[in-house]
Amino acid sequence: MEGLQFRRILLKLSGEALAGDQGTGIDPQAAGHIAERVREVRQMGVDVAIVIGAGNLWRGRTGIGLGMDRATADYMGMLATVMNALALMDALENIGVVTRVQSAIEMRSVAEPYIRRRAIRHLEKGRVVIFGGGTGNPYFSTDTAAALRAMEIDADVLIKATKVDGVYDSDPHRNPDAVRFDRLSYIETLNRRLEVMDSTAISLCMENKLPILVLNLWDETALRRALLGESSGTLVTAD
Repeated sequence: MEGLQFRRILLKLSGEALAGDQGTGIDPQAAGHIAERVREVRQMGVDVAIVIGAGNLWRGRTGIGLGMDRATADYMGMLATVMNALALMDALENIGVVTRVQSAIEMRSVAEPYIRRRAIRHLEKGRVVIFGGGTGNPYFSTDTAAALRAMEIDADVLIKATKVDGVYDSDPHRNPDAVRFDRLSYIETLNRRLEVMDSTAISLCMENKLPILVLNLWDETALRRALLGESSGTLVTAD
């Protein structure tokens, strides 16, 4: 499609995106809604890779708070991301979108092992690729996994999907006077401690000049407008 601002994207989803109104677990209707957004992007001719969190199934910090070993809690979270990846793959393939799941933790009976060149080849063939298992290492968040995979596949932008229309200086649900930013620099984002992504992920994007776009995926036009270069969400860049 002419006028595309980005030709290859890495979409970072929270695990809660699959939970729907219930807040936990996996809601097939919520997965289907996300799948529809992804299909629309694919129909525009954009390569799509996805990293999804696990907050709907497991929160490592809860286990850690109860005395669980940090590495064990993180590995449990990585396994939960593969469950979410499989659920989203099913939703995508139910509407005709060919999808592959790759896991950083090998489990060959349910997912391909993560191989960078194979992932890129899938994208070149028009397949959606979902990366599960985080980075494969404890102590790293799925935000960091998203930044890492985005650079490995040479994505044009990392899109952080939220339920608000960008980055604010405070929580817009609690503060009606919160101010939304159209653009931010990496340094300003870090200095203000804005909840865009964790600091490791932002620093990684800054070092490699990968833009981050924060938008509301549940706004049915936001992602399409952003890909066409129209104002949508908050763009975090070096400038």
